[in-house]
Amino acid sequence: MVEIKTPEQIAKMREAGLVVAAIHAATREAAVPGSTTHDLDQVARKVLADHGAKPNFLGYGGFPATICTSVNEVVVHGIPDEKTVLKNGDIISIDCGAIIDGWHGDAAYTAFVGTGHAPELVELSRVTEESMWAGIAAMKKGARLAEVSRAIEGYIRRQPRPASGKYGIIEDYGGHGIGSEMHMDPHLLNYVDKRRLIGRHNPKLVPGFCLAIEPMISLGTPRTQVLEDDWTVITTDGTRSSHWEHSIALTEQGLIVLTAPDGGRAKLAELGVTVAPDPLDSGV
Repeated sequence: MVEIKTPEQIAKMREAGLVVAAIHAATREAAVPGSTTHDLDQVARKVLADHGAKPNFLGYGGFPATICTSVNEVVVHGIPDEKTVLKNGDIISIDCGAIIDGWHGDAAYTAFVGTGHAPELVELSRVTEESMWAGIAAMKKGARLAEVSRAIEGYIRRQPRPASGKYGIIEDYGGHGIGSEMHMDPHLLNYVDKRRLIGRHNPKLVPGFCLAIEPMISLGTPRTQVLEDDWTVITTDGTRSSHWEHSIALTEQGLIVLTAPDGGRAKLAELGVTVAPDPLDSGV
């Protein structure tokens, strides 16, 4: 069953989302050559403590850290440690979340460590991020979940192919509902699966519906494997990958990106979408 949120609950999720945005800003600044992924985890812990928020990754299914730090060919769920030292030319996807009064926020971004990155890596991150925004823009009252998937996949397929020959839309991981738990129904594919166009797999979007939209793309295969730590997910062909994510709420007034500082207003204006009023500005 999909959990439908009240305006008051969405306001709490907005609070959590702004903490996630603060973690993004702090870890982006700290992701420099010579820093370790453990260093980034410590930065995130401090932000959470400063905002009186709880981590939703730490201890989740036994996960041992506050954030996920996925470097180069690692797609998702990379575990921060003191051995992984960031180098010039690396790319890193940082996924993190926060809980405020039992309500969750969750978002991810891809950052470039140092300088001199290959153009195809820059384009990989751009395509992944823009496909996320295409999916967000498709999150409209009365639409079906598969329309979000179609918007994400459609954007990716329309882009010029990279030098490697193709973009691999990761098959085994996708977006999800979010609210009183971090991962909830429904599961959101980043491509269209005709087998999931009917029934509970393709619900109608209504006010109170909240989604974490998170495309993951590689410069090669869509397939992944999990390492012996039972968490770290890598591409099976060793190609680099990118991961972008935001948490979004659909309200009676439209949508708002809960984990974007401006609610998604600037980016969605480019796509012709007007963002709903921020619940923290309306006295909800």
